[in-house]
Amino acid sequence: MAEDKYNLKNAAVKRILQEVKEMQSNPSDDFMSLPLEENIFEWQFAMRGPRDSEFEGGIYHGRIQLPAEYPFKPPSFMLLTPNGRFETQTKICLSISNHHPEHWQPSWSVRTALVALIAFMPTNPNGALGSLEYTKDERRVLAIKSRETAPRYGTPERQKLMDEIHEYMLSKAPPVPLATSSPAPEEQNTNREDEVQENPENPSGKAAEERGPNPSVADTTTEERRELALDADPVQAPIEPPSVRPSEHRILHTPEQTIPRQADDRIFTWAAVGLTIAILALLLKKFMKANGHGAVFMDES
Repeated sequence: MAEDKYNLKNAAVKRILQEVKEMQSNPSDDFMSLPLEENIFEWQFAMRGPRDSEFEGGIYHGRIQLPAEYPFKPPSFMLLTPNGRFETQTKICLSISNHHPEHWQPSWSVRTALVALIAFMPTNPNGALGSLEYTKDERRVLAIKSRETAPRYGTPERQKLMDEIHEYMLSKAPPVPLATSSPAPEEQNTNREDEVQENPENPSGKAAEERGPNPSVADTTTEERRELALDADPVQAPIEPPSVRPSEHRILHTPEQTIPRQADDRIFTWAAVGLTIAILALLLKKFMKANGHGAVFMDES
């Protein structure tokens, strides 16, 4: 770029030429912007769609118009690539654009404005001037289409610059991510059944382990399982001795042991009472015989 044809004493020209050198010496993978040869106050740019959004992978071209009072007044922005977020060939209403000069800071630059513009793309437009509210699927389609070629706009010199910027951005842009959808419930059930059939030694598979024990079987007592076994067909389902855990064994046999133990206690009690009565009777008889009442006692008996 020939600098001798510009008034280097002009503050705006000096600032613009400084930004051009900075843009060329420190290029970014997210955007590229250069002024036109015949007018350094008008820039062409292309930017990548922001990551993790429906714009990811897209290449979006636009133009920047710098005012004569730059950098003390903000630039205006216009997108040329259909994107579903901003109207094309219409000045965008943003806090960094000339629609809101009260927010502009002279320390900001073209680089700063492009970074902010990329960040604004996935935000909610809220009916702002020059904004569009396309669906995410429609924006993804436009992102894929934006990679094909640069839009047709302006003079051949302008178009040549746009094509060069497009080739540079295409070499830096990642492919458009494919939209992944979760499998339908029917497909998940089919896959689960296929996994179970692949293991003939364990028909229940991991699915049975994850479900845990069958509540209807786990809640039945040993006596109920024994009755179910007795009701079953002995030919088709031979009866096997039920497996009883130690705790179940104590619970089942406790009543059987309690009944004979109580009967034995009663027998011992009555035997003790009878023996006591017999001893008392013998003592009484000896006492009466010793006092001379034995004959009377024997006659009356």
